[in-house]
Amino acid sequence: MLSDEEFGLLRILATGVLTYAGMVALLRASGNRTLSKMNSFDLVVTVAFGSTLASVLVDKKISVAEGITAIALLISLQFAVTWLSVRFPSVNHLVTTRPTLLVQDGEMRWEAMRSVRVTEDDILGALRKHGIGDLGEAGAVVMESDGSLSVIVCERMGDRTALRGVRGYR
Repeated sequence: MLSDEEFGLLRILATGVLTYAGMVALLRASGNRTLSKMNSFDLVVTVAFGSTLASVLVDKKISVAEGITAIALLISLQFAVTWLSVRFPSVNHLVTTRPTLLVQDGEMRWEAMRSVRVTEDDILGALRKHGIGDLGEAGAVVMESDGSLSVIVCERMGDRTALRGVRGYR
């Protein structure tokens, strides 16, 4: 016979395997957007996935079916919000932040940097990652909605349509 402790460990193993398999199947079915680079809404859903999975694993009162249902609900909510945000700009503005212009034509925009809490070292690091050794070569550095820094070199600025909708672009 199995002791309570051994039964508990087997329950965790079985529950973990089943819930993990269900979660992977649901995430695959929901498409790439569910696991794309994260904005704040995506981060909340990802943390909720982890919390739900952990709860199912350690709480004997939560069944595998309940756990998979909870994960399916989170994926459905994220799908609904992203579907709505693609179709309705007002919803998009509620769940994502606008990109912010931090450097324009080689000049740091200090107020914008302060507002999004980016330092000069962060900007210089982004330039180095893009193979740029001179701040003057940066036509634009933009903090994107997911927190990453995009860099456009001066000679590639073109007509600047890529900056449309970026906060601070004049």
